[in-house]
Amino acid sequence: MTRRDLNNEAIDVVEEAEAAQNSEHLRRSLSNRHIQLIAIGGAIGTGLFMGSGKSIHTAGPSILLVYTIIGFMLYFVMRAMGELLLFKLEYKSFQDFAADLLGPWAGFLLGWTYWATWTVIGMADIIAITGYWNHWVKNQTISMILAVTLMLVLLGINMLTVKLFGEMEFWLSIIKLVAIGALVVVAACMVITGFTSPDGTKASVAHIWSHGGLFPTGFPGFLGGFQLAIFAFVGIELVGTTAAETKDPTVTLPRAINSIPVRVLLFYVVALAAIMCVIPWDEVNPNKSPFVNLFTLMGLTTAASLMNFVVLSSASSSCNSGIYSTSRMLYGLAHKKMAPQAFGRLTRHGVPWIGLILTVALICASLALTASSGIMRAFTIVTTISSVLFIVVWAIILVCYLVYLRRYPEAHQNSVYRMPGARVMPWVVLAFFVFALVALGFDHDTLIAMAVTPIWFVILGIAWFRVRGRVSADDASVDDIVPQQS
Repeated sequence: MTRRDLNNEAIDVVEEAEAAQNSEHLRRSLSNRHIQLIAIGGAIGTGLFMGSGKSIHTAGPSILLVYTIIGFMLYFVMRAMGELLLFKLEYKSFQDFAADLLGPWAGFLLGWTYWATWTVIGMADIIAITGYWNHWVKNQTISMILAVTLMLVLLGINMLTVKLFGEMEFWLSIIKLVAIGALVVVAACMVITGFTSPDGTKASVAHIWSHGGLFPTGFPGFLGGFQLAIFAFVGIELVGTTAAETKDPTVTLPRAINSIPVRVLLFYVVALAAIMCVIPWDEVNPNKSPFVNLFTLMGLTTAASLMNFVVLSSASSSCNSGIYSTSRMLYGLAHKKMAPQAFGRLTRHGVPWIGLILTVALICASLALTASSGIMRAFTIVTTISSVLFIVVWAIILVCYLVYLRRYPEAHQNSVYRMPGARVMPWVVLAFFVFALVALGFDHDTLIAMAVTPIWFVILGIAWFRVRGRVSADDASVDDIVPQQS
């Protein structure tokens, strides 16, 4: 055998080893621009576009205060999560620091609950997508077929590479940003020019306080506004599941988290205020997206169709994020032997494909609920279940942070990304979560959904006793993750 043959054989061995490593571990393929827009996309969900009509109808102008309060509280959840993820760069997601700080049971509970939350959110999104297709085709059966087709397209995209997922989220988030910005500008022009709709309603800032004041539905209405408003924020922690596939997380994660207050103020408070300046809160249709309805009432049918495309893309973005994050959670659980080992298998492009297929199948199956209950009622029930489960996820993140503060006080003092008000704010936010759960019980539909969710934790408790004897440390450490060039 010649020297050249030996060299070629050595190169082949190295390439085979790299390919094998790529097939076992996730890759750092998400750049700063991907993470920034994924964070923005996570903060602008289907709850804003689809659910804000019912929220406005329930709470009136006080919904602006509701969104501000929720955004303020969740900012501290994100800061706690960011500090923990940067405490040990081996953490690939918040599931890892939960298992490390609280014990394997917490990683099991958080991982499977997060999978359930995003699966339920996907169900809410496909229900919303069906409603958006109805705007054009006027036939629910055809709308459901189109919604399933769209889910299969998203599945195909996610089966390719994580970088393609990041690229798609980047552009879908851009569409949402442009649409919300355009809506605010158009509403401002209508107010300035004194635009009057065909039904005689004149656009005015005074609509916010002239139709019964800031709290026209009283304190019960204010409490009721928290239900769909909380759902609008689910996914805000999505950047916490991208840590293992993020280039330079010490830079990109803080940037993404620090922009949350501005996003909440602009994308929620300003956008909903703009809508209520054009359409008085008591004339907002709770069963339709107010973003689409605004242009429909103004007689701008082409603009309404364009906005319907935007809200359809928003729901698609949320679904895309959901099937991405759930497959990564199942991957992490499988490598800790907390889930079937099949979920730990990757394609040659580094994608956990079995988890993707399972999640999409469950999401599509939820359309049976739409057929039996109607779009808005089904959406309300499903979003309440996901809201309760997400509150549990956010609360566990804060509990992990409190344990971290007690166990590693020097790490907190030396952290490059310390949470402000670290000794007080976790307790304040946990108290707020208790208040939010109480608020969810004031509506009949949401109360039914809340009564169902404890069943999930009973199932998890039984499952934990079956697997706890064989759980192990994660065998896919972040040091083994293969960097991928952009």
